[in-house]
Amino acid sequence: MNDLKFTTAGDYMKGNQTFLTSDTHYCHDNILKFTDSNGDLIRGNRFSKVGEMNEAMFNGWSETIRENDTVYHLGDVAFGRTYYDDLNFIDTFRSLPGKKILIAGNHDDISWISKERLFDEIHVCKDLRDQNFLLTHIPIHPSSLRMNKNGEKKTNIHGHIHQAKSPTKSHRNVSVEWTDYKPIHVDEVMDLNNYKTYKQ
Repeated sequence: MNDLKFTTAGDYMKGNQTFLTSDTHYCHDNILKFTDSNGDLIRGNRFSKVGEMNEAMFNGWSETIRENDTVYHLGDVAFGRTYYDDLNFIDTFRSLPGKKILIAGNHDDISWISKERLFDEIHVCKDLRDQNFLLTHIPIHPSSLRMNKNGEKKTNIHGHIHQAKSPTKSHRNVSVEWTDYKPIHVDEVMDLNNYKTYKQ
C-alpha cells in the first residue's frame, strides 16, 4: 500500500477524469477510536481530532479533483448527529469540486442528503462499463459478478470494510484508509491489490 503513487489533478490535463472514494465518515468522532482485530486504530494516529480529519479529507479532495471531474463516493459519507446541523460541513462539502455521485452506504441518510443537495446523483450500485467495474458500498458475493460481453468477469469496487482487505481478487476496496484519505483515479484502482489471498 505504501508503494502506490497517488495521482494529483495536475497529472491529468486532458478531458474529464473519474475518481472514486468511500467511507469518509466526516464528522464521526468515534471513527478515530475504532480498532481492528489486533487492537490497532483503523485510522492510526494520523488525526488527533475529527475536525483535523475533516480538513485533511476536504483538502485532499480539493487538491486532487478539478471542476469537470466526476467523483463516485461509495457510501458512508458522514456519521453521527452533529453533521445534520453543521453548516460548515454542509457548505464545505457542497463547494468541493467535481460532479459528485453517491453509491448509497448503510450509514447514509438518503432523505437528508437529497434535501441538502450534497450529490448530483444517488444510486444503489453503478456499472462503469469502460473499466468493467461494478460499484457498490458493501462487497458483493463473487457469484454475483457477471461476465461482460467479452467474457471478462467484472471487478467489484467497494468500501464498507475500511482498513480490511477485499474478499477476493475480483474486488478492490477504495475506503479512504487505503487511498491516503483522498479520491483515487479510476485507472489506479486495480493497482491497490488490497485483496485476500488464499493458499491452495
